[in-house]
Amino acid sequence: MATEEESAVKEPLDLIRLSLDERIYVKLRSDRELRGKLHAYDQHLNMILGDVEETTKRTVPFLFVRGDGVILVSPPLRTA
Repeated sequence: MATEEESAVKEPLDLIRLSLDERIYVKLRSDRELRGKLHAYDQHLNMILGDVEETTKRTVPFLFVRGDGVILVSPPLRTA
């Protein structure tokens, strides 16, 4: 179980950190939308996603997403 400090959100990238190994939604330039399991990321929002579904319903085992194309990242919904 995560401690309260580990689950605290103090900076924007903390939301991304808390979403590691969970399915996230990513909106990219040129109207691309992805859903996939977040495996890794960096401060530029470059990401490695697994089990990726694109809105065109194309499924990709792994995908490297360049951070400069990212418009929005939505973590999974959490219930208290």
